[in-house]
Amino acid sequence: MEIFMNYTYILRCGDGSLYTGWTNNLEKRLEEHNQGRGAKYTRAHLPVVLAYYECFDTKEEAMRREAAIKKLSRPQKERLIATGEGS
Repeated sequence: MEIFMNYTYILRCGDGSLYTGWTNNLEKRLEEHNQGRGAKYTRAHLPVVLAYYECFDTKEEAMRREAAIKKLSRPQKERLIATGEGS
């Protein structure tokens, strides 16, 4: 049985904006974003680079963390990326 990790991640978009999402295959999801097959938001803000991520055992945990990060202010997200706390 294959075990998947779940990730909450922050991307830095080509225009400097930040995008937060979750996935169970970080490498594949990043590739999808950069090929314009990811989220509608990132399609208009290419290219994207991975700025930060956290690992979780369950999809639900990753989704809860995504929601929490999306509520943070831009300076709080930048501090999270800079300190690497959580990854």
